[in-house]
Amino acid sequence: MARIPVNQGIQEIIDKLKYDQTFNGSWNYPFETGVLTDAYMIVLLRTLEIEDKEELIQGLTSRILSRQEDNGAWKLFHDEPNGNLALSVESYYALLYSGYFPKTDTRLRAARKFILANGGMEKVNIYTKIMLAITGQYKWPTMFPVPVEMMLLPLSFPINFYQTSVYGRTNLAPILILAENKFSKKTALSPDLSDLFTNRAEEENWEFPAEWRSLFSTIEEGIKSLIGLPSQLHSMAMERTKSYMLDRIEPDGTFYSYFSSTFLMVFALLSLGYSRNDTLISNALDGLISMKTTIHGLPHMQYTTANVWNTSLISTALQLAGVPSDDPVIQKANRYLLDRQHHKFGDWAVHNPNGRPGGWGFSDVNTMNPDIDDTTASLRSIAEQVSINSDFRGAWDQGLFWLFTMQNDDGGWASFEKNIKNPWVSLLPIEKAEFMFSDPTSADLTGRTLEFLGNYTNLSQNQRTVKQAVKWILNNQKKDGSWYSRWGICYINGTWAAVTGLAAVGTRATHPSIQSAVRWIKSIQNSDGGWGESCLSDSQKEYVPLGASTLTDTAWALDILITIEEQPGEEIQKGVAYLLRSIEKEDWTTDYPKGQAMAATFYIHYHSYRYIFPLIALAHYHNKFE
Repeated sequence: MARIPVNQGIQEIIDKLKYDQTFNGSWNYPFETGVLTDAYMIVLLRTLEIEDKEELIQGLTSRILSRQEDNGAWKLFHDEPNGNLALSVESYYALLYSGYFPKTDTRLRAARKFILANGGMEKVNIYTKIMLAITGQYKWPTMFPVPVEMMLLPLSFPINFYQTSVYGRTNLAPILILAENKFSKKTALSPDLSDLFTNRAEEENWEFPAEWRSLFSTIEEGIKSLIGLPSQLHSMAMERTKSYMLDRIEPDGTFYSYFSSTFLMVFALLSLGYSRNDTLISNALDGLISMKTTIHGLPHMQYTTANVWNTSLISTALQLAGVPSDDPVIQKANRYLLDRQHHKFGDWAVHNPNGRPGGWGFSDVNTMNPDIDDTTASLRSIAEQVSINSDFRGAWDQGLFWLFTMQNDDGGWASFEKNIKNPWVSLLPIEKAEFMFSDPTSADLTGRTLEFLGNYTNLSQNQRTVKQAVKWILNNQKKDGSWYSRWGICYINGTWAAVTGLAAVGTRATHPSIQSAVRWIKSIQNSDGGWGESCLSDSQKEYVPLGASTLTDTAWALDILITIEEQPGEEIQKGVAYLLRSIEKEDWTTDYPKGQAMAATFYIHYHSYRYIFPLIALAHYHNKFE
């Protein structure tokens, strides 16, 4: 076999990344989430009757139409069977509400036909129903199953607000206000979606499962134990919920820098009597618009920005590929990261009272919502600077301390929280509640943390922190040898994180768990040398092949084999060959989501991943075998 020009491939990616760095040292590659946020932005602008955003609205409608399938539907990902009902309703609604397309438009008629053929508007998920209810298109249920008084339940109560994940809390808080007020706002431009129902009688039936009644009864009992008249408790709960939102507004005006929570906060404030011209609402809108990016010449409303995540990963990948830490590109990136370290206490402190600020968050503007992944990624990036610069030494010590204090009692790490134990989350009357409201230990977070500790600190395999984490990883391997990833798609990503983490802290390549993982990853390699996993793995809870290879999946799988194998065997050679001939590839596989936030609802295409992970895999190959 002819020698693979790995150096050439590495240099191509390095040159591309250097060229794309922004003036402040970060990389602002898009954080793309389909057309969901684009549709919601149109609905928000029209409901607020904002008159100077017509160019944006027109651009968003063009983007939404560009993603419509031949059968009239919209999909969350390429191989989603048939289409996605909720996303199709949301897209159809946005196009109508824009005012630029009548119901008689051929494309909207096709969308309506798909919606009715797949159960109608009454069959969409609860999140879509809430959006439709607050904009006057759907009736609120007579009783929303989670009362706002939940905000008053103490931490000692088995069900309380802080036993949900921060991602869930930020969305739940405004929903509680909106549901209590049964808020609904229509405008002169509001379209009539009543013809999307197949059975209007089901409109007020939000199909809450029977199990929620025991949950509601438990919450009711807790509320009855509180001291105060019902009216006083209700007022206190509403005020506490409002304060929760307002106390967590980021410098750009968004609520925790998330699109969904900010969208909901705007409507919650309207329901509390705030004017649509209030500074809080105008700042929130400006913050959302500031997150706009451009993809293929059309605007896309990002759910959040990924600058810190992009920058920490890219800087680390460049250094692994031989770019020295004193190169101006790395220096600028690390200065940017230093400026984004958190110095405020956030919700994480509720369950980690011994911790001190020092972590990093995900977005460009986040100041109080750090996470484990961004913290270890940022620490990797600045590691070379620690011994020569006191600023970085201090940042390193603070970040490492926060990381250690966030380890769960079970030995692993979650994303944002510590020791969130909420077995009742499965009783919540909300689809995919385990994704939105729980934050358990996961293989991807724990594996990546172990990889950081093993390769960038002096912790040994025998130290308690490492031993506990290794034990958790080994105990949570699937029978086929894989691991499930909470934030990536899905088993390839989880297995990559787990294996590279175990290896970094000294687990032998001959360990049965490692060998089982290697056999599994080899067994799913495609004939073209690459790997590819479907987003369907996420909801089916088992590996589903994509039927095609992707750059990111191939890089993850290849990195597993490079880490474990002593010689570059056939599987490695074929994988490297696939990466090298696909670096400049542009087709649906390069746009395929490799991240998820909520199964069957919300997927993420990181535009940076096609460069980051192939560069890491190729650098590891070069450093080990060449």
